[in-house]
Amino acid sequence: MSTVPRDLEQRIQSLGRAFWSWRALQQPRSRDDIPRIERPADWVPDWSAAALGSYRERLVELELAHRSIDVAGGPVALVVDHALLGSAIARVRFELEVLEPWRRQPSFYVDQTLGVVFDLLVEQRPLDAERALRVLHVLDAIDPGLSIARENLEGEAVEPFAVVAVGELERVEEQVERLARALTPAFPTELRGRLATASSDAGTALGSYRDWLAAGAGGLREWRPIGEEALGRFLREVALVPCSPADLLELARVEHARAVALSVAEATRPPESQRPLDDVERLVRRAAEEEAATRAFYEERGILSQPETLGHYLMAPMPDYLEPISWLGVTDDLTSESRLDQDGVRYLPPVTDDLPYFFEANARDPRSMIAHEGVHYQQLALSWRHPDALRRHYYDSCANEGIAFYNEEMMLQAGYFSDSSPTRATILSFMRLRALRVEVDVRLATGEMTLAAARDYLVSAVPMDVETAAEEAAFFAASPGQGLSYQVGKSQIQRFLADAVRTQGDHFDLRRFHDSLWCNGNVPIELQRVELLGGAGQGELSIEP
Repeated sequence: MSTVPRDLEQRIQSLGRAFWSWRALQQPRSRDDIPRIERPADWVPDWSAAALGSYRERLVELELAHRSIDVAGGPVALVVDHALLGSAIARVRFELEVLEPWRRQPSFYVDQTLGVVFDLLVEQRPLDAERALRVLHVLDAIDPGLSIARENLEGEAVEPFAVVAVGELERVEEQVERLARALTPAFPTELRGRLATASSDAGTALGSYRDWLAAGAGGLREWRPIGEEALGRFLREVALVPCSPADLLELARVEHARAVALSVAEATRPPESQRPLDDVERLVRRAAEEEAATRAFYEERGILSQPETLGHYLMAPMPDYLEPISWLGVTDDLTSESRLDQDGVRYLPPVTDDLPYFFEANARDPRSMIAHEGVHYQQLALSWRHPDALRRHYYDSCANEGIAFYNEEMMLQAGYFSDSSPTRATILSFMRLRALRVEVDVRLATGEMTLAAARDYLVSAVPMDVETAAEEAAFFAASPGQGLSYQVGKSQIQRFLADAVRTQGDHFDLRRFHDSLWCNGNVPIELQRVELLGGAGQGELSIEP
């Protein structure tokens, strides 16, 4: 009996290592910070026809290998790991067959070229010769990468996505020139000439790509939603969420109504003056103080353990070389599995009177960002230490974003924002936004809402600025399933918590529950439920093969 689980564990872990080694080469670069992974030193994305063919062949091999492992009747931890790995493999099929960003989304190739430069520069590492050579290697690969983009996109690119890409690249030559100029003093002297040449060629290639898109890219197609059936398959097979799209719309309506009701109740309290915007230097200092206070609050209230080995989530001024291309991703470094000795950092733009929605909230009270992005840092830093290597990787945003969003409301209810009614109003505004994101995400995916309607809906219902709303709508249309992850994940956690309290009774311990939740924060919530509570309840996801 003891040898069977051991053999199962070895086979699952071996397949997991093979999958994630391959995924480090194949996984598309993303603007999101949570899915960032460590890549081989000489890595550049490859979306050529030959590479796509090899990805499909390898995917079939992985699917067959996964199905060949029979975990029926095995220990629940192995059943969970098997389901977890299955969801990662299903994500690749969803990307290649449903989303097809390599064929439909022009901005995809901006991410796979200049976006890779962003990822190299956002890391808190000295710009030594090795790192400088990596930057040059990626810059040199931009022109060939965009040649592949033209081959894949011609006559296939979706018009609204092309419009977004053209807008993003409007000043790209100037931005790359500023990037190179700011990088030069930190670059090794012997490589500065190569930097000038490589950056100039990259800027020219990106500008030419923009102009090709603006001229029609050989014919543009209308945007087509993925459809309700594909979204339902994503929920079942990738996110492992046991709900239909219709269920999620009902959840969104209920949660939005609740957020509105809480906001109305909050408005009855005596008004407090709005904090003025801090400048960056003061904001950096205040953020460090608030982060330390947040950690003390967790410990004092018995909410979440704060190990001494856990780094801090800090803020810093935006580096000059990062600012020109800061639109290419979340401007933070959450570190990685091999850099657990480093603190996480959020890079801040200069404080102005017209900051976007989230940056303005942070400039008034950095706790609004610490309560969410700071949680991402802590959760990932804890998950990267997980003794089970399969649970150290990102699988789907519902767990990660759900934990961060859940933390916001938990801290609100625990009284952490009791000294600031404007900040409480901000947290409640975030609640309205995340509920609305579910509706926008689902209705865009099923074709019930256009991009323009989604933008206008967010502007009026959150409310938020037009620019941020347009970015959100375009992102959700291109990445169905991402927008709903915040609310769906949080609701799953709240239900998980309630069932744990009911099941464990007097033995329930909030700190222990949260410690497990954060450590397993890359694992879909339904799998965590099965493992902790010993089985799925009525209407729950079944993970038996």
